[in-house]
Amino acid sequence: MEGLRKGSELELLVDKLVFGGRALSRLDGFVVLMDRALPGQKVHVRIVKKKANYAEAQVIRVLEPSPHQIQPACSHFGVCGGCLWQDLDYAEQLLWKHRHVTECLGGVPVELGSPIEDVTPSPVLYEYRNKMEFTFSAHRWLSADEVACTETAYDRSFALGLHVRGRFDRVFDVHDCRLESAEAMAVVDLVRRGARESGLSPYHIRTHQGVWRFVVVREAKKTGQRLVHLITAEGPGTERAVERIGRLLESHGPPVTTFVHSINRTRAHVAQGEDARVLWGAGAIEEHVGTLRFRISAQSFFQTNTLGAERLYEAVRESAGLTGTETVWDLYCGTGSIALSLASQARKVTGFELIEDAVADAYRNAALNDVENCRFFAGDLKDVLRHTPREVLGGAPDVIITDPPRSGMHPKVVKALLELAPRRIVAVSCNPSTLARDLTALAQAYTVHSVRPFDLFPHTPHIECVVRLDRK
Repeated sequence: MEGLRKGSELELLVDKLVFGGRALSRLDGFVVLMDRALPGQKVHVRIVKKKANYAEAQVIRVLEPSPHQIQPACSHFGVCGGCLWQDLDYAEQLLWKHRHVTECLGGVPVELGSPIEDVTPSPVLYEYRNKMEFTFSAHRWLSADEVACTETAYDRSFALGLHVRGRFDRVFDVHDCRLESAEAMAVVDLVRRGARESGLSPYHIRTHQGVWRFVVVREAKKTGQRLVHLITAEGPGTERAVERIGRLLESHGPPVTTFVHSINRTRAHVAQGEDARVLWGAGAIEEHVGTLRFRISAQSFFQTNTLGAERLYEAVRESAGLTGTETVWDLYCGTGSIALSLASQARKVTGFELIEDAVADAYRNAALNDVENCRFFAGDLKDVLRHTPREVLGGAPDVIITDPPRSGMHPKVVKALLELAPRRIVAVSCNPSTLARDLTALAQAYTVHSVRPFDLFPHTPHIECVVRLDRK
């Protein structure tokens, strides 16, 4: 669009939210994308990037509010990279998530057996997360209020909190996250205090010096158990400093069921470690989903919204339509939560998972629930399905459940599904875009019977779907 360039300032009316959560406006038909804006707002923006077909803008101020705009609950909203939609009425959040699923699946060359259902809401809107990761940083980000405060001198060389939106290298001290409990926030405050008092430095992501890296707090919403996982680099005095933090948590903090310390020796900026040592407790907590019990260790995968997961798993059971005679395969099974939820309704269930530790947890969870008709295999699905004899895997499947990561299924896995030709596939997806791609590939042999969206992450653009496919 001629006349529009980087640095231009203008007023726009926000039209919609696009998949991924950004806001969209049109200037004489030309698309302008921006963060931190809502449909119905009139905004004053500055163009920060200009491309041939679209531009990106920064909101300078809101001139007129959206009719669906609300006051965000969290004091960190706007700085934090987490809750993009906390200032949008929840009913409106669900409407936009439904539209995004509809838009993504609109190009799938298969007729839907029924309209896409309304989004099933999360049972709770706040404190729904059973796990959160907090990052140590040697570059603390100050809020606008902190910068303006002349009475306090803030130490910018130490932070424990969450990432500033769009900045992998900037972390702000978090004291008031509404996605996990107030008790979890108290744990984070105590760990921050203990780490500061140790005299050891946070890990620096560029120099790779320093000790403190991450703390992960996991909470079992049904049992009330709590696990704290402190992840550090190696360094003199680290173990003693961790032990002092442990004593601080025991004496001053809310109840912590188990405290685990592990070491991350890599440069990868991920909240994982090796050589885990348990300072107290069993090194794991127990959670209940429906009638099932699950053991959750420091690095286990588990669905983040426990109460929402119960509704999701019930939808999977309904979509599978089991009678008790079927052989079921559960692809990308993680620690076995879906497989175990189906076991009582199937003849046998076989789970497949890339991560060996997750498979070990799946077997532990099967034993914990006295489930004897589940088997689990570790390995890359595209290789296991193609090269392992069917009799070794327990026979050909009647029903397949697939719950891949956001990237969706590998093309070789889709090809294997078409060759296996189960009578029914239940596809669980956390990304409608890659779900659309996978459904398109399956359309040659399957019809889509139903699409059921679920909101497991309120105040974010993320949406889960459960799709039932029947063989033609």
